[in-house]
Amino acid sequence: MSHSDLDELIRLFSRLPGLGPRSARRAVLHLIRQKEPLMAPLATAIGRTMDTIRTCSACGNLDTHDPCAICADARRDVSVICVVEDLADLWAIERCHLYKGRYHVLGGTLSALDGRSPAQLNIEPLIARAAAEAVKEIILATNATIEGQTTAHYLSTRLEGCNVRISRLAQGIPMGGELDYLDDGTLGAALKARLPA
Repeated sequence: MSHSDLDELIRLFSRLPGLGPRSARRAVLHLIRQKEPLMAPLATAIGRTMDTIRTCSACGNLDTHDPCAICADARRDVSVICVVEDLADLWAIERCHLYKGRYHVLGGTLSALDGRSPAQLNIEPLIARAAAEAVKEIILATNATIEGQTTAHYLSTRLEGCNVRISRLAQGIPMGGELDYLDDGTLGAALKARLPA
């Protein structure tokens, strides 16, 4: 590997989220030291994934098949669709193993500052899916940010004509959280979403 190849590899790694130039250098050096057991399989996996990964035409998830494994799973509840901003949110919900419905990935949030309008998000296919007779509930699982709240409000308005129940994820105090350490927004959301004792 020439010095320029090494520099290029470090530069590419430093573009990954959470990796600056120093972290990228350490990662690349580790890969070089573990050439056979780690670097070669990683290169193969990246090449194979680049050739086989597809966006699911139904929900926007990434998989090697279209429809994705979640949409193709007959055990999933087709009457409930959980709307998420991006794939990281879908994967986070899947990690808890509690949700058994389908998903819809928006591909971001509405943001006037960043120039993201409804036309740039995966909204129209969601409206079409919500109008399907089998769908009974849409869960708006956008983040508790201004953009996430704005997007959820916009979607609620757009979905009014569909015969579906629209719900939001509960927000508030995290497990193990102490009231004194919570920000005002989180504490306010917890008060609004209070449950009977």
